[in-house]
Amino acid sequence: MAYYLVPPNAASSCIAPSLGRVKRGVGTIEPVVNGATNGTTKAPYPFHTDAEPNNPTVIPRDTLGNFHFTFLIRHPRSSIPSYYRCCVPPLDTVTGFYDFMPSEAGYDELRRLFDYLRSIGQVGPATAGQTANGRSASNGDHSSNGVARGVEVCVIDADDLLDNPAGIVEAFCKSTGIDFTPDMLDWSTEADHQQAAEAFSKWPHTNMNDGKKKKVKSVEEENSEWAEKYGEKGAKVIRDTVDANLDDYEYLKQFAIEV
Repeated sequence: MAYYLVPPNAASSCIAPSLGRVKRGVGTIEPVVNGATNGTTKAPYPFHTDAEPNNPTVIPRDTLGNFHFTFLIRHPRSSIPSYYRCCVPPLDTVTGFYDFMPSEAGYDELRRLFDYLRSIGQVGPATAGQTANGRSASNGDHSSNGVARGVEVCVIDADDLLDNPAGIVEAFCKSTGIDFTPDMLDWSTEADHQQAAEAFSKWPHTNMNDGKKKKVKSVEEENSEWAEKYGEKGAKVIRDTVDANLDDYEYLKQFAIEV
């Protein structure tokens, strides 16, 4: 979702007009004017609102501060072809996605949001699954020697979650202060099946993981598979998009929970 909060292509940001009004009293609203971010003093659209220093999003820092951020990442070799598949026949008529846009991958925007939240101390410096001075910093305890700090950096890699759902979910709950119970992973009842069927009704071709660790394919195997499914042109678009987002994924991966 970071893609929708951060202007694409590293463009300068300014606060969304609906969030950037300054209230001076009952019944009075004073419009704000552009600030400066990355050397830009005027937004390229008719709504002239403030830009907060170093804030890459369209949301004020004070509003961002109301949320406990955690991050879910997926290797682009899995996410990009999955997204591309939704933008071509026959799934395009189901999803309503008729154009594959590499800029919508969102890895760059997620990394910029992640780094910003770390820089202002809203998350970190402790990382979920790691310890500080030999003592765990989890269970919702986000202070050190009586000094408050941001919530833990909590990053989950989708492959890790599929490979070890119980361990990752328990670690996530520990980091966020949620009481973990094993029945969180039990979807065996008829009601559970019905809920899952309704949730995925728009995605009838979704491949549900069977619990087995998937073999990592070589670049050549991936290219061949994508070319067979989507043609040489489609395979090249997928490969270029995967490669373009790999650095951002690997950067975020270093913070992922390990159990």
